[in-house]
Amino acid sequence: MAQKDYYEILGVSRDADQSEIKKAYRKLAKKYHPDMNQDGEDTSDKFKEISEAYEILSDPDKRSRYDQYGHSGINENDFNFDDFARGGFGGLDDLFNMFGFGGGGSRRQSGPKRGADLQYRMEISFEEAAFGGKKEIRLPREEECNHCQGSGAEPGSDVKTCPDCHGQGQVRTSKQTPFGQFTQSRVCPTCRGEGKIISEPCTKCNGSGKVRKQRKLTVNIPEGVDTGTRLRMAGEGQAGEKGGPSGDLYIIIDVQDHDIFDRKGDDLYCEVPISFVQAALGDKIKVPTLEGKVQFDIPEGTQPGTTFRLKNKGISHLNGYGRGDQYIKVKVIIPKDLDSQQKDLLTKFAEISGEEINPEHKGFLKKIKDALNV
Repeated sequence: MAQKDYYEILGVSRDADQSEIKKAYRKLAKKYHPDMNQDGEDTSDKFKEISEAYEILSDPDKRSRYDQYGHSGINENDFNFDDFARGGFGGLDDLFNMFGFGGGGSRRQSGPKRGADLQYRMEISFEEAAFGGKKEIRLPREEECNHCQGSGAEPGSDVKTCPDCHGQGQVRTSKQTPFGQFTQSRVCPTCRGEGKIISEPCTKCNGSGKVRKQRKLTVNIPEGVDTGTRLRMAGEGQAGEKGGPSGDLYIIIDVQDHDIFDRKGDDLYCEVPISFVQAALGDKIKVPTLEGKVQFDIPEGTQPGTTFRLKNKGISHLNGYGRGDQYIKVKVIIPKDLDSQQKDLLTKFAEISGEEINPEHKGFLKKIKDALNV
């Protein structure tokens, strides 16, 4: 039985951003969560399907593998439904928040927070994609403020415990719902979940604990990348909060076109012109490859449009072994301007071949073109 497309399950396009994916998931989770369904219908399988799609598409690394390889690029360790049952993505805490039953669950307590991931689109040459290499980029990002060590407070200034949440960063509220009375924790509005109140914000970062800087990074480009390939640089995203780790940086590859080669997967295609004499008699010619020109034998009697294969002359397989192939399509060139001697020789050739030439009605050159379908 064919597996359903994750994008179709959530009802989003393949180029949907994270906010669209999250919005679609929340809408479907409201409808199909087993604990919230009032129709008596068993929706656990449907909810599991929705949660699985969200787990993959909300993670840039997993989504990249799914986009490139489909379900075969996803392994069983990429998804665990138990996480959803425990509240990781589809638990009641999130659903109560969706319906307005509280302003944030206990998972949003004050503490270390991982920084946001970043994306950077990098254009590279055809040769860099084929052979790999290194490329420097400059990236603006938020980093921990050295002046206040990320605290947001001016060094030496007074930092007080929040009087409303008593340093917890959360306050508890109760609300009557169709399901009974629920008590939920939400982020303290007074200290915004910090658990403390800063009397004098840091003069360098204005109390945010982070400053924006230009960072120079060296990106390692593996052989075989293509337009749309995502490269992950761990820890090179936005700075975390309260001692939390930095997010990751995802490099999106954009490969420039080549003057000679067209790429399809890891195979290369090019067109090589030869004369009609070379096509008829055969010849040794030089053909372009990624490593330079190589000699190739054109067999006699080669027809226009014939395609030859050069094995292992294509692009290296990404994160694997071996290379694709190169395909050479010959284009037979018919001369347009013949002198009298050339015409005489072709006329004699036609006579030997038993062809009837009538210059008043149809030139021999036109007959050759018709025969070659040029």
